[in-house]
Amino acid sequence: MLAIVCRGDCYGYELVNKISESMHITEGTIYPLLKRLKDNGSITSYIVESQEGPPRKYYQITDSGRAEKERQEQEWQEFSDSIGKLIKGEQESNHV
Repeated sequence: MLAIVCRGDCYGYELVNKISESMHITEGTIYPLLKRLKDNGSITSYIVESQEGPPRKYYQITDSGRAEKERQEQEWQEFSDSIGKLIKGEQESNHV
């Protein structure tokens, strides 16, 4: 979620559509996550009037959100590398 918002401000339904291009997700999953990210200061929100319907709440990443995104990406890369080594049989003997 932070990676998408880092690329540009988005509203909730737009986030659902972008994430749905890669995996199954529902609005019921997105909005609680957005609230948690907003509560911990990773994102902020603002309202924009829409000519196509009701006003939209856009979400914008904060500096602490960018730092958290970087931390999560590093953690994911380390996890992914470890799993790749396990699959290939390249485990380090001191971790077995």
